[in-house]
Amino acid sequence: MSDDKTSPMGLFKKYLTNRRIFKNREVLRHNYRPQILPHRKPQIDEIASILAPALTDETPSNILIYGKTGTGKTASVRYVGTELENASALAGTKCKIVHLNCEVIDTQYRVLAQIANGLDDADEHSSDSTRNHIPMTGWPTDQVYAELKNQLESNGGVIVIILDEIDKLVKKSGDDTLYNLTRINSDLKFAKVSIIGISNDLRFTDFLDPRVLSSLSEEEIVFPPYNAPQLCDILQQRADMAFVEGALDETVIPLCAALAAQEHGDARRALDLLRVSGELADREDAAGVTEKHVRMAQEKIETDSMVECISTLPTQSKAVLYAMLILEQMGKRIFTSGEVTVVYREIARIIDLDVLTHRRITDLISELNMLGVINTRVISRGRYGRTKEMWFDAATSKIEEVVTRDPRLDDERLKKLDINRLRAMFR
Repeated sequence: MSDDKTSPMGLFKKYLTNRRIFKNREVLRHNYRPQILPHRKPQIDEIASILAPALTDETPSNILIYGKTGTGKTASVRYVGTELENASALAGTKCKIVHLNCEVIDTQYRVLAQIANGLDDADEHSSDSTRNHIPMTGWPTDQVYAELKNQLESNGGVIVIILDEIDKLVKKSGDDTLYNLTRINSDLKFAKVSIIGISNDLRFTDFLDPRVLSSLSEEEIVFPPYNAPQLCDILQQRADMAFVEGALDETVIPLCAALAAQEHGDARRALDLLRVSGELADREDAAGVTEKHVRMAQEKIETDSMVECISTLPTQSKAVLYAMLILEQMGKRIFTSGEVTVVYREIARIIDLDVLTHRRITDLISELNMLGVINTRVISRGRYGRTKEMWFDAATSKIEEVVTRDPRLDDERLKKLDINRLRAMFR
């Protein structure tokens, strides 16, 4: 055992004493809420103007907010919400913001219960006011709705309900929740409800009943992607707080911004790149963060996101992907959809998987291409028609490791697959 490990800080001493890179890395996290949001003043002003009637105890219009991931939608809405609550306290009116993440809270019961339980604490109400804490399961939905109305009335004032990732709620549970919430004001006398829906998916409204859509989208705001110069400003704002002065090479922020701008102007991606670059430099005890660390961070983030993407695929998609891995093991750097189908059917036969049609396999190949796991191209073979060719863009060892975590594909019989027999089938 080394001398380091006998000291009070032991193993972690060297990591705590090296403070050449970070001053406060937490400001690079997604959940950090800066006091100033660069390049979002028009959207913030528009949201504020729509919610302003709440300060005179009037019902604000409902808002639908669209924009790709990392365009500042949630941060802007949270910022306006906090300012609204502060302004209402000064104005002597009552405004309450309730924020729900519909990726987690994705059923009508849980949404209604979470809104009710997210209202003011019971000790702010008079002792003769009846308030029941709604359990997260167990009540009939109509009882939950009735209790929510009681608590809204007891609370009074204007309640702004923010449904973040609203598309996840609609796709999971339909539009009944939104139907009820957009009509709840007709059942209230002393409270008023306004709804803000936030979505990354511009097409989710296709799933909505026209009556729900017209009530929900009284106002619509689109958040455009950030461009590279705007991302530079965002990163510089955070970097000033996150890094020790002089720790960043002058090329780091422009490179992070340029790479993220290629990914639809995603500020989260830019912040992740900057943070991981700093962490990699920190771990190797470097004097500062350089372009090399940004390139390493990009590769690491892409690998990590691909691992997460592949691990959540259904078994059939993983079987198609496994067929491609076998073809690569056979020495084929580029392979066709027909070859993938042949190997896939052999895999399906061995592990007793329902065999998909060639058309369905082609659909799964297109999905893998869309997710960035593989690259594809369609080539013409003259009178023999057209075919799809595909290949892996990076090393496949990590892909194979993730695919074989699936119990169906971690099968000893697959490890004994006769590669030579398959190779003979393609001659």
